[in-house]
Order: sequence, then C-alpha cells, then structure tokens
Amino acid sequence: MNADDTAGAELSQPTQPAPEPDDLLGRLPARVRVLLPLPLPGPYDYGVPPDLAVQPGDFVEVPLGRRLVRGVVWDGAADASLSAARLRPVAARVAAPPLPAVTRRFIDWVATYTVSPPGLVMRMAMSVSSVFDPARGRAAWRATGTVPPRLTPARQRVLEAAARLGTSTTADLAEAAGVGAAVIRGLGEAGALEAVLLPADAPFPDYASLPPGPALSPGQAEAAATLAAAARADGYAAILLEGVTGSGKTEVYCEAIAAALARGRQVLVLLPEIALTTAVLARFSQRFGVAPATWHSEMTPRERRRVWLGAAEGRAQVVVGARSGLFLPFRDLGLIVVDEEHDGAYKQDDGIAYHARDMAVVRASLGQVPVVLVSATPSLETLANVEAGRYGHVHLPERHAGATLPQIAAIDLRLSPPPRGRWLSPLLAQAMAETLARGEQSLLFLNRRGYAPLTLCRTCGHRFECPNCSAWLVEHRYQRRLVCHHCAHWLPTPEACPACSTADSLAACGPGIERVAEEVAEILPQARTLVVASDLLPGPAAAAAAFARIAAREVDVVIGTQIVAKGHHFPMLTLVGVVDADLGLAGGDLRAGERTWQLLSQVSGRAGRAEHPGRVLLQTHDPDAPVMRALVAGNGAAFIEAEQEARREDAWPPYGRLAALIVSGPDEGRAAAQARLLARTAPRPDGVLILGPAPAPLALLRGAYRFRLLVKAPRSVSLSALVRGWLADTRQDPAVRIQIDIDPQSFL
Repeated sequence: MNADDTAGAELSQPTQPAPEPDDLLGRLPARVRVLLPLPLPGPYDYGVPPDLAVQPGDFVEVPLGRRLVRGVVWDGAADASLSAARLRPVAARVAAPPLPAVTRRFIDWVATYTVSPPGLVMRMAMSVSSVFDPARGRAAWRATGTVPPRLTPARQRVLEAAARLGTSTTADLAEAAGVGAAVIRGLGEAGALEAVLLPADAPFPDYASLPPGPALSPGQAEAAATLAAAARADGYAAILLEGVTGSGKTEVYCEAIAAALARGRQVLVLLPEIALTTAVLARFSQRFGVAPATWHSEMTPRERRRVWLGAAEGRAQVVVGARSGLFLPFRDLGLIVVDEEHDGAYKQDDGIAYHARDMAVVRASLGQVPVVLVSATPSLETLANVEAGRYGHVHLPERHAGATLPQIAAIDLRLSPPPRGRWLSPLLAQAMAETLARGEQSLLFLNRRGYAPLTLCRTCGHRFECPNCSAWLVEHRYQRRLVCHHCAHWLPTPEACPACSTADSLAACGPGIERVAEEVAEILPQARTLVVASDLLPGPAAAAAAFARIAAREVDVVIGTQIVAKGHHFPMLTLVGVVDADLGLAGGDLRAGERTWQLLSQVSGRAGRAEHPGRVLLQTHDPDAPVMRALVAGNGAAFIEAEQEARREDAWPPYGRLAALIVSGPDEGRAAAQARLLARTAPRPDGVLILGPAPAPLALLRGAYRFRLLVKAPRSVSLSALVRGWLADTRQDPAVRIQIDIDPQSFL
C-alpha cells in the first residue's frame, strides 16, 4: 500500500513535518513494509535510502501525509509492482530495541483472530512512547560527611539512612528515615547532602543464585516436578494447575518459575486484578528473596518505560502484571503463568476485544514455551481443552498443612429473613457475633459497590438515572455522590428531589457494601470494620495497606466485593457470609451458573485457611438452585458435569462458537438501520445461526445507542473469516461503529 493514500488518518507522535520527496525517490535500492499504530488495513510500503539499514522489527519514522509517524518494519515482501516513484523514503531508524519476531507474529495472529486492524493491536505493544526518547537520569542524594550546624533528630535519621543506603533517591531516603522531602532538601542546602544523578533506570533483581524452595507436601512436590519439567524442556505445553483454595498453587508454580530462571529465561505471570498483585508479590518475595517487576495501569510513566525496556533487553527476568503484559516485547520469554485463569477480568471488551487467557496460550505456542493456567475453579473452556487432550492437568485436591475446607450452609431468606430495613439474616448476625467473641475475623461478601444501587424520590417517584447509559446512578455515601458504573458520570447527592423539589425525600433502594457496613456498625458496635472495594482502594499501595491490616488482625469484620474473593490468605478469618448469593444468577446469561459457582467457591475459600476451621453462610432465596445445592454439598464436580452436558447438548461454548457484532452510534435510527443491513447481508452457511439484531441490554452506553447480532456456529467454522467476509460485503455507515467480539464473555 502507498502511504499517501491515507493522509488524513489519525497520526501518532512525533508530529514534526515530513521531509519533502526529492530525486532520491527514483533511486531507492530497497523497499520495506512498515506497520503503523493506526486503524489501517495493513502495512505500507516505503523505500529505504542507501545510507540507512533497517530490518524487520526495527522502529522507524516514516512520512504519512505531511507528518512523520513512528512504526515498525514488518515482515514480508513489499509490493514489487508499486512504482519506485510512488514510494516515500523511511526518514530514520529509532534508537529502541527492535520488536521481536515472535511478538510480530503474535500481533498478526491477534489481529486476524479478533478481526481488528493490525496497527491497533501493535499499538498495545507501543504503549510506552517514552522508550523512544533519550533517557534522563534520576535525581538522588549522597552524604558529604559535613555535619550541618543544626542537627535535629529528623536530620540525624536522614544522615544515618544515607550512610546505610549510600546514594538514594529522595523518596527512598525519606521513607528510610521517616521524614518529609523538605528535611532532605534542607540538608542539601546545608551541604550535608549533595545532589547526584543516577542512571535513568533502576536495576532489576538478579536471579543468578536462587534460594531453595519451601518444603512441599508430597502432592505439591509431584505437581511442582511436572511444571518444572515443562519449564526446563524446549517446546510448547499448556498445563492446567487445578487446586482447591488454600492448596498452595502459588508455591507450586513458583517452582516452574525457578526452573525457567535457572535456564536464564524470562517469565510472565498474569493476574486478573491489580489488587491481587500485592499478595502475589509477597509470596514471590518470600520464595525468591526479591520482588519481581510489575506491569499495570497504575504505574508511573517512568516505571512503565523501565519495565518495557527491561523486557525488551532481557534485564527484567520476571514480570507480574495485568493482561496487557502479553504485549511486552520479551527478549527471551520462557514461561507464562495465568493465575486465576477463570476470571472474567481477563476479557477486554473495549477497543480490541480479546481474552488474555486464550491469547496467552497462543503467545506460548508461537514462542514454543510452556503456559500454566492456574485456578481452583477452572473455566469450562479450559476443562474442555483438558478433556480433549490439548492441555495437561495437574490437580491438588487438599489444602496445605492440614487445613480443612470450610463447611458451607445456606440460609433460606424465606424462612429466616432479615428484620425490616436490614439485609443480614439473624442467623448470619448471630454467627458474626460468635466469631467476634472468639477473637476471629468475619468477611461479608456482596459484589455491589457503593451504598445502594438505586435512589428514588418517595414523593414523586423520580429515579436517578445516567443521561449517557441505560443504567441507574449508584449512591456512594462515603463520597457523597451518585455515580454511573459504566461511564463514570456522577453528580453530588442532592438535598432535594430535582423533579419535585421536595427536601429529604430521597430513599436508597437495595444494599451495597457501604449500607451493609452501616448495618454491621449497628449490630456489632464493638467490631472494627473495613470496607474493601476497588473504588475505595486507589491503586496497589492502598490495597496492600488494607490487606496488611486484615492480616495483622486490626480488623474484625471485612465487608467487600470480589476484590477480596480470591488470592488472599488471612489465617484468622473463619466466617464468610455471602449477603446475596443469588445476585449473579439473574439475567439469563449463558455463563451465570458457572460464574456464580466460581465466585462463591473462591470467596468461600477465604475461610479457615489455617488451623481454625472455617464456616460459610450463603443467604439465598433459592437454596434449591443447582449451584446452591452443589456448594452446600461440596459437590462441584457434579455441578460442572451438568453445566458441561447442558452446553454440549445445545452446542454452546465451549462446544460451539459464538461471535458478537455490536452496532452503536449517537443516532439511534442510523445505528438500527446499519444493524438491519448487517442482518440482511449475513452469510448463512450450514450450521450457522444469525440472531438479531436486537437492542443490547445496555441499549444506551456512553451516549451511543447499541444493537447486537450474535453468530452461533459449530467449532469447525472459522468465525473470524466468516465475519471478515461479511463486513467486506456490507456497506458501512461512517457515523456508526461496528465492534467485533469473537468468543464474547458478556452479553450486555
């Protein structure tokens, strides 16, 4: 393709003017394909000047329209039929580590599978623009030996810390001495400290000498040996590490990490949520003596640059991070671990719709390395791959160190309802009081943030809803605001109804965790409580502090959402109460039963993880529901078998294929017309069923009206190819967006 054909496309930095073509164009000796991080159908062809040497993977600057943009020299031959006079020259090679060949193949694979422009997929691998800029040193301090004229206790602590630590940044020195930055600056002005410049990037831990691992039980040792053997071998393998909660899965897969590190290979550990990072980092540091590099959205730009370059240059040997870590340009990746592989947070729905668990398996296959999928409640997709022999299976059926699984019981809310205006059954309240009296901890779980999901006026019935989405505004009483959880629109909680102006007429309907915390304060006023939710813990540091308080027994009752449901070990937490066990079963979602089983099993697993036995109480209006019966009976295998059989009978995933087309736009009529046109032009080969269009359950989202079409097909059908051809044969309204979701997980 010719770069001049899309001069009006969205551009990436840098934005300096492109050099004008000259007589060089007629004598360019070579041509290359360059993929740009833009929504374009593929790479563009450029000429290579005689004095410039570039290879596939090199970052380059090339002209596009009137500007220079950065891209990557891509694989494959340029179009030889394109006249040399039409080629524009590559302007420069960028001084950055090249994008590895396996990363380029991975980008092409993801783009093809998700029916996405390859440039937008590559943009995820180019997400740290500062790696292309010159490195700047870090400001630091070191002691001069001069004693300041006024030596306060704070200044004395700083000088002692400086002597102990050597050259240190302001943040490190302030933390070590327990002072503010002003004290350090004052010592600098007094001549007791001098400013120096450290290298731009702090060094990564060295794993050349690995400490011995912990003592493992026979079952753990056998599982660890299997995973470590895969990490030592050359070649691809996918292995499910399944183990009940508290069985020591992290310790087991750490032995595979040790085996990969011993070979000098890099390791990527994926986690579904940032909050889990702190728990995994603590376990990792205990095992290896140092903390790994982390990768997530809350990192500073400097730290993101450091980890990106560390992965590309091989200096970052272990990275623990979110799903986007798959697109880091690892120089020599030798092992991938996907912890909590069943978690829905691995699916990205905005932008490029991909499932990080599945793409991790693809990345491992392309790189010929092992991937370990870890879960106490594996997804049906993973179990189907085990059943088909595509994945290996390692099982830990018992808790570690003699701990037993908790006893689970259902509280029938029809027989033991909460008092009027409350949400906790007397049976659950009594169990909490008994737990508190024993000096043990309780966890109340409700997967609903805020105080109440709906606020209405008692006088006129006005309900607060989002102007941009088909959703109610959720009251967050701690923050004194009403918030949309879909688009983040919010407004201060009013004193009077905006519709009828009646004061003090607003009523909260339904419970959120803040409302449950209010009730706990009434029934157990002596209890120390902590409310844990993603909106109340801004970043990993806040989450780590909250979980440290729980582990230190500074909290008696934890009230939390799914952020506390998995991955945490609190030895004195012996009671888990699920406030609304039926919450995830509403709505008729294909995976509602499976997800409810996984979530409630995970949160139940927080109880009784040490020597004290655990107990779980599920508040439910339907104790006879299959998932409730399975949880109470401890018979998860029978429940999963029933779910598998139901899916297999009707050829639903994982025994069939689904693809969703979400048509959206600010004009409802135009979006609906585009959806109807897609329905008329839809291909219908044998066995393929096209459902819709129909308004999405969230018919209005972020100001866009939404319609959905669903494609159901046998596993033998390539949905990516089918959808790609379908869109190519259908005229598309430029004011309407069509998002493709192969293997959808959500139907909102």
